[in-house]
Amino acid sequence: MVKFKNVKPEDLPDILAVETKCFTKAEAATKEALEKRIQIIPDSFYVAEENGFLMGFVNGPVIRQAFISDDLFKEIDANPPTGGHQSILGLAVSPDFQKRGIASALLAHLEKAARLKKRETITLTCRENLIGFYEKQGYHNAGKSNSQHGGVNWFNMLKKLQ
Repeated sequence: MVKFKNVKPEDLPDILAVETKCFTKAEAATKEALEKRIQIIPDSFYVAEENGFLMGFVNGPVIRQAFISDDLFKEIDANPPTGGHQSILGLAVSPDFQKRGIASALLAHLEKAARLKKRETITLTCRENLIGFYEKQGYHNAGKSNSQHGGVNWFNMLKKLQ
């Protein structure tokens, strides 16, 4: 049975392994960036586990604006207790566990927590080929992002919570 929990520092090696399998070197978060997220925003960084294996994770800080900016990939602040926009900087599921609904379940888990903290939206950027996946999860395509992260064309996806 899949369990969801807040990240712990000891999860870092497994998170790094999943991150490097799921993203190109230019797109992947660095070890230092993931360490910061684990330290600063563990309240919005969740992992999915089954039988002691880390299957995937979702993370991102709460931000003031509705869309992600590239500076978030380097610097983040602690989350406010309520309000704001829950961003997703990373959603990844190990290839060994894909096509089992883990990514959808991680999104639902993050959304539930965001609703409890009265966040306005959940916001993320994705590649064009993933727009359909996010639309099936209730996200709206808000058009091409200004992000230059990893040299990729990104699209803003937004889900209203209120």
